[in-house]
Amino acid sequence: MTVSVSPPPILESAGVATDEALTVLQDALRGADDGELFLERSESESLVFDDGRLKAATYDATEGFGLRVVAGETAGYAHANEISAAAIRRAADSAALAKHGHAGTVAEGPRATNQKLYGDLDPLASPAFSDKIALLGEIDAWARSRDPRIVQVSASLVGERRAIEILRADGRLVQDVRPLVRLNVSVTVERNGVRESASSGAGGRAGFETWIVPAHWQGQVDEALRQALINLDAVDCPAGEMDVVLGAGWPGVLLHEAVGHGFEGDFHRKGSSVFSGKMGQRVAAPGVTVVDDGSITGRRGSLSVDDEGTPTSRTVLIEDGIMVGLMHDRLSARQLGQNATGNGRRQSFAHMPMPRMTNTFMEGGTAKQADMIASTKRGLYAANFGGGQVDITNGKFVFQCTEAYLIEDGKITAPVRGATLIGDGATALTNITMIGDDFAFDPGVGVCGKGGQGVPVGIGQPSLKIGGLTVGGTAV
Repeated sequence: MTVSVSPPPILESAGVATDEALTVLQDALRGADDGELFLERSESESLVFDDGRLKAATYDATEGFGLRVVAGETAGYAHANEISAAAIRRAADSAALAKHGHAGTVAEGPRATNQKLYGDLDPLASPAFSDKIALLGEIDAWARSRDPRIVQVSASLVGERRAIEILRADGRLVQDVRPLVRLNVSVTVERNGVRESASSGAGGRAGFETWIVPAHWQGQVDEALRQALINLDAVDCPAGEMDVVLGAGWPGVLLHEAVGHGFEGDFHRKGSSVFSGKMGQRVAAPGVTVVDDGSITGRRGSLSVDDEGTPTSRTVLIEDGIMVGLMHDRLSARQLGQNATGNGRRQSFAHMPMPRMTNTFMEGGTAKQADMIASTKRGLYAANFGGGQVDITNGKFVFQCTEAYLIEDGKITAPVRGATLIGDGATALTNITMIGDDFAFDPGVGVCGKGGQGVPVGIGQPSLKIGGLTVGGTAV
């Protein structure tokens, strides 16, 4: 059973009076434009079962704060893993140096909200540690029984409870609790001396209950096994320009990387996005609607409030092919004369917030995936992706496919290995010719990197047909 607890406020439990911390913060922000005191307390647990035994079990507890002073485009930031009145005063003195020569008025704080997506949920409290180990052993044994070609199994459980507080100059103290769990299974198969591996993961902002029921973890085992066996039969991928059909769900990582980052406000503030200056213009094919929404309960990128205290919300970025919105933190919103959208995120108390995606997805259309395949003379069906790279300034991307198939004369034929998709986000958006009716979110495994910070995100899309993408391959 998931356990909910009601811990005392972080400041109070650390022995710091809120009024005392507020006085220090207000002094630091006098003459500045914005800023806050961000406090965090987190606990995390990770168990890895590998090669038939418990290989690693770790528990980590951290706490700390960061104090930010914003003056124009300059931000002073100081942080510490000691929450005390003395440490907060030292941090305030350091961060306040950003105000040198600046005279401003502290901006009004974010609007208040009663939204609380997760209450005081503590996913680490249940099931018991011994039960988690037993579950991983059961997953290992069951997976090995599925196919004699399986030579290696690895399973892991990861859970986290992160509590945050944000104190602003107006005296408002915002609190939030952010649970996050994940179950991952990977298998390695061997045939005639050739080995292939694949994995399947799932999770979200909830307790472990959803993911540890047999029907769910057995499905993950079977999915990892299915992909590994397909890779045993894969042939080298041919290279060239061709039509590409993307699967629903996780393949939205291409949209996330190649398009989503280009709609983050800081890149537009600097004029460095390929989409800079295109507000109100057509940037995608008709029918393409792209949304970022951090308020969807349970999704990996969802938060009650962002890391500046702004409530998360639904932000439409592209509507029917027209660019209509951006994702903002408070700094980029103020400098571009717009409203903050609840996208100010940071990896931890040791980092400053910046505009980041939450759950970014393309809405569904009306086409059938089967019709996309049938209408393709020669192309590639990309069902799953691995990693990728993108250049924000021009949108150029390279993505590796972990599961892909040739399309020949309107039919899916051989699985291929070594397939990469090469292109640029702006062109890919305009070359979308069919949008599927099978929208799906990813299973809850996304982590996004930007500026040296990683944060959990959600991804989603329907099946898509994109014309004229360059496919890199290994066939000679």
